[in-house]
Amino acid sequence: MKIESVEALLGCVGKRNQLLVKVVTECGIVGWGESGLSNREHAVIGAIQHFAGFLKGQDSRKIGRIWQELYRSHYFEGGRVITAAISAIDIALYDILAKSLQVPVYQLLGGKQREHIECFACCYTEADPDKFDDLVKEAKALVALGWTTIRVIPSRFDDPAFFEPQESITRTARCLNELRKVLGPDITLGIDYHHRLSVAETASFCQRLKPDTLDFIEEPIRHESPDAYKTLRTLTYIPFAIGEEFSSKWAAKPYIEQGLTQYLRVDVCNIGGLTEAMKVAGWAEAHYIDVMPHNPLGPVCTAATNHFAAALPNLGLMETHQGPFSEFGAHDPLLFPKQHVLTGNKFTIPEVPGLGVEVNEAAFRLATPVETEAPHLSKRDGSHTNW
Repeated sequence: MKIESVEALLGCVGKRNQLLVKVVTECGIVGWGESGLSNREHAVIGAIQHFAGFLKGQDSRKIGRIWQELYRSHYFEGGRVITAAISAIDIALYDILAKSLQVPVYQLLGGKQREHIECFACCYTEADPDKFDDLVKEAKALVALGWTTIRVIPSRFDDPAFFEPQESITRTARCLNELRKVLGPDITLGIDYHHRLSVAETASFCQRLKPDTLDFIEEPIRHESPDAYKTLRTLTYIPFAIGEEFSSKWAAKPYIEQGLTQYLRVDVCNIGGLTEAMKVAGWAEAHYIDVMPHNPLGPVCTAATNHFAAALPNLGLMETHQGPFSEFGAHDPLLFPKQHVLTGNKFTIPEVPGLGVEVNEAAFRLATPVETEAPHLSKRDGSHTNW
């Protein structure tokens, strides 16, 4: 079970690049992992290449020890690039170990606690008064298909050049108040503000909403300052969903221990793989915080996230972009002939060894990556703002 090679593979699947890691053992078992640092994949590839040299010859079964070595083997430990690389390798090692034992990965995490993984739907029409009819049409179609939780995006979200927070919050609040009237009280409704607001702007937005409009607001501000979220927590009653940016247990610590989030958005492809994700989820359980996994990538990420979610006692809902209106194309069956299949709003984990994903490696190697860069957004005065 010694590691023979570690290789990063970058390819375009649908509209986005995917960075996979292939780990091969001397006995021929192949494990797959995926990195979550989108648009900075070349930086992660560099980290993986550094790691590959000293991983060769190591016992692939010593997953926890390898995690520590990857994290601690240089002076400037941690950071998103490093943990995105660690995440992919860690997931691949779980895939290898589970295959060698002929069990699904969730068995290595304590066994599954549920028979299926329920997901929330992503709505791709902006919550804007000018797009209200299209938004209602999309939301009603999702409800008719059995989705009970819907997450929307704010007004002005898709503008590739400009984002003015004040324009967005006023229009979004008006739209959401009306959308709640249409959907009624039984649908759980959330919004992802993609950390584009300040504390004051988030408070203003929340105060413009009627009391029963939103069930959660995701990532309204950036996470670097827990004190800022502590202030924001006093200014609104709406539950927060925070954590997809976290790159370690230490980043999650204040949000868990100080009650700064009500849903923890753990991303197994960024936080440090399944090893770190399980530690953080257990910590959240001790504080009665539900985990709402971030799952925006491809089939390897989806599979790893499903195994993670299956093993949790404190699972909320899982993100998916395999809903009926998604145009991401990240789960191309030609490139991934075996993968986890969404049925309605649920995943059932295949009872096969490993992650349950097969990669058409020859085809993936031909899926030439595209040069991508997230929008560099400005306010109308020319100053830069968050994407």
